[in-house]
Amino acid sequence: MDGQTTEIDETADDIGSDTAGLQEIETSETAEPVKKPRSLAPLRMVYRAAGKYPSQICLALLSLVITAAATLAIPWRFKVIIDEAFGGLAGPAEIGQAFQYLLMIVVILGFGTAARFYFVSWIGERVVADIRLSVQQNLLRMSPSFYEENSPKEISSRMTSDTAIIETVVGTTVSVALRNTLTGIGGIALLLYLAPTLTLGLLIGIPMVIAPIVFFGRKIRAISRDSQDRVADVGAYVSEVLSAMKIVQSFGQETREAGRFGDVVERTFQTARKRIILRSAMTSIVIVLIFGGITMAMWRGALAVSEGVISGGTIAAFVLTGGLVAGAMGSLTEVYGDLLRGAGAASRLAELLEAKPIIAAPDRPESLPSPPRGSLSFRNVTFRYPARPETPALKDFSLEIEPGETVAIVGPSGAGKSTLFQLVERFYDPQVGTIRLDGVPLTKADPAELRARMALVPQVGVLFSANARDNLRYGRWDASDEQIWDAARAANAEKFLRELPQGLDTYLGEGGAQLSGGQQQRVAIARALLRDAPILLLDEATSALDAESEQLVQQALDALMKDRTTLVIAHRLATVRAADRIIVLDGGEVVEQGTHAELSAAGGLYARLASLQFSASEAA
Repeated sequence: MDGQTTEIDETADDIGSDTAGLQEIETSETAEPVKKPRSLAPLRMVYRAAGKYPSQICLALLSLVITAAATLAIPWRFKVIIDEAFGGLAGPAEIGQAFQYLLMIVVILGFGTAARFYFVSWIGERVVADIRLSVQQNLLRMSPSFYEENSPKEISSRMTSDTAIIETVVGTTVSVALRNTLTGIGGIALLLYLAPTLTLGLLIGIPMVIAPIVFFGRKIRAISRDSQDRVADVGAYVSEVLSAMKIVQSFGQETREAGRFGDVVERTFQTARKRIILRSAMTSIVIVLIFGGITMAMWRGALAVSEGVISGGTIAAFVLTGGLVAGAMGSLTEVYGDLLRGAGAASRLAELLEAKPIIAAPDRPESLPSPPRGSLSFRNVTFRYPARPETPALKDFSLEIEPGETVAIVGPSGAGKSTLFQLVERFYDPQVGTIRLDGVPLTKADPAELRARMALVPQVGVLFSANARDNLRYGRWDASDEQIWDAARAANAEKFLRELPQGLDTYLGEGGAQLSGGQQQRVAIARALLRDAPILLLDEATSALDAESEQLVQQALDALMKDRTTLVIAHRLATVRAADRIIVLDGGEVVEQGTHAELSAAGGLYARLASLQFSASEAA
């Protein structure tokens, strides 16, 4: 694994360094959209990634040379056959030998084409796999603020549709371009040898062919990026609606969503239609110019044959070779359009690959004390979310939490409770003030080391598309089955886990869909218990449980919290009566703190909230 990780890191470094300077890309997490590529330069990141496989590239190039040479050898053999066999200059043996050579060339062409397809396709698949790995590795370094500015659904589309285009470019388009280039250059050389005068007439018209390619190419470049953006919109929309299908159908919005999707698809089609029109126009103009030039050359050649200047075999070879050259040149126009699409896709992936995380380990991180104590300190912390810079989530917040202390955070919605957890785990840094863990400022420590000392139970249990065992040991991958069952038992999850069809090996579905909400939450609690971290972060951890399960899980949590520092976010105040301290937040500020008894007697915000909840509970 270490070797594989190193290779992925090197791929990311190579790709990232090569794309630097090719286009104006902001590298911060709140970057503006990149400018559209003005050339094929963004593809250099792709070819640099392919450069890690020189053996396969050399074999692919050798196959290309062989197939191009075999292709051009066929018209030459036709010249020999026509001049000698049909001209009556050769006997049956010579005629047979001539056709045997032609068959041998065809066989070489077939095997060379198969080898070219294999090696070029292998390179395309390998490069796309490496780019996906590098992009995903970089995305895993991004803090939550990055995903406030960049939709995960749109990013997912880039990782699929854009990489598919790059795979086509590397695995097909480049191969076609090289093959046609070799065929065109070799064909022109053969034409010059067969009929220099006729060939020079063709070459004079080449600038007339290049001009429309350049003209249309500039327009296609701009619209290719727009086309990819529209395709990404389709993927993002489908993902959003399908993930919320219960809400869509509950509110009877199927017709409206179908209409919205129709609008998205239509915009995608219209953008693609503009690109198709431009490419069609470019292709038709270039083909008319190329084949028109060849027709004129053939006309002159036919006159030369009638005058006895050249042989019939020569003009036949000239026509066949000219057709190959024309086909190669015409195909290059389509190849150029594909390369432009690839450049647009590469530039979009480069945005993800070059994004730099705001939250990162310092060059020389300060080590946390060992063994861990579990103290937390907030001093004059003020924080605003990047997406809401005008509204402070916390204002001049100060709090000292001693090792082993259980502190409950309560308050109305939007008071800043969840923000504390985001800051403790250093998903964000405060704009003002400092936060310390065991005396070390969070900004001076390695975020991975900080988070290794914490276990989080979110308000809604988040599970992955994996089996039960992998979900339970997510925070402690080397845990044994015995340790897993101990944690499941403590979280009151053992019974339903043992009843699963394959036990811990049972696949839980996307997001743990095979489990109920309460079961998902108990798995999340067991996962936190198994992590055995010195600091527990409980974000309304028992909110999804029924009364009986809540009581059992709370007993397990109470036992676990005895030797650990625990922060508890609670909306149901009955769950935090036994906390050492209760901090009451309102509008991002501490308005009260104390024990349940002290706060209830004070008659402030906590007392009002407790009165409302407890009276409602008694009435129920």
